[in-house]
Amino acid sequence: MPDQRTRVAAIDCGTNSIRLLVSDVGADSKADLVREMRIVRLGQDVDRTGHLAEEAIDRTLQATREYAELIAMFGANEIRFCATSAVRDADNATVFEDAIEGILGVRPIVLAGLDEARASFLGATRDLEQARTLVVDIGGGSTELVVGTGQDIEWSVSLDIGSVRLTERFLSSDPASVAEVTACMSHLDAVLAPVVAGLDPVRSFVGVAGTITTVAAHSLALPSYDSATIHGAKLALDDVREACLSLVRMSVADRRALPFMHPGRADVIGAGALILDRLIELLPLSTDTMVVSEHDILDGIAWDIVS
Repeated sequence: MPDQRTRVAAIDCGTNSIRLLVSDVGADSKADLVREMRIVRLGQDVDRTGHLAEEAIDRTLQATREYAELIAMFGANEIRFCATSAVRDADNATVFEDAIEGILGVRPIVLAGLDEARASFLGATRDLEQARTLVVDIGGGSTELVVGTGQDIEWSVSLDIGSVRLTERFLSSDPASVAEVTACMSHLDAVLAPVVAGLDPVRSFVGVAGTITTVAAHSLALPSYDSATIHGAKLALDDVREACLSLVRMSVADRRALPFMHPGRADVIGAGALILDRLIELLPLSTDTMVVSEHDILDGIAWDIVS
């Protein structure tokens, strides 16, 4: 009997970007129809104020209206809107959730950190070899680390370190000063070292989401952003760290000039790259490579709709 599929629309609303996936999903198969991303910086200043800024909400609602038109055009039967770190942290989240429900007709689901980690893991590993794997998802407001095999998760953590959050806290100069970078790295080491100290070594290391895919594009010296080349790329960890530190040292203008760089990511990619660099340094990895996946929490949300 053929796999019965449902047309679903999954939206991942993060601290820096909001993304849409429309896909025909069955129990064992998925056919993607459209993927869209907008950089809306919903988490603008949330780390400092605890509040979603009015202009950030407006940018995100406009992107959601555009997505609503696409969802209607493709005739999705099920819609799921998931919000993560910025909305988790905001004291005016209800106002935002009400507005989203008014546009889409569904109430946003605000994912707890560990639920975000689980969705990232399931999205990233669904089409990979069934081996014990560590998945890293670096977002704008938080970073998720997950270890598991197949669909069975044995350990996960969500940490309040992300590219937007750390840029706002530590990296105010352009380019970042040595003192700023040192302070950021010291903070990362203090947060990460005790969390990963008890982990057993892993031989499969997968990185997902925009920070990591952009670092991968830099490491590969791509002439433009190419999802097909990035997805499944296996990169030497030494090369990844070199790409990370190269991005940290650049000015925002120089990053924007890179042919693969999304302009809305250029000002925060340095902090995201520092997170990845420190993770590679501190994680118990018994591999010298990282696999990059274009499949992540967005795919996990889509799979979860039909599970």
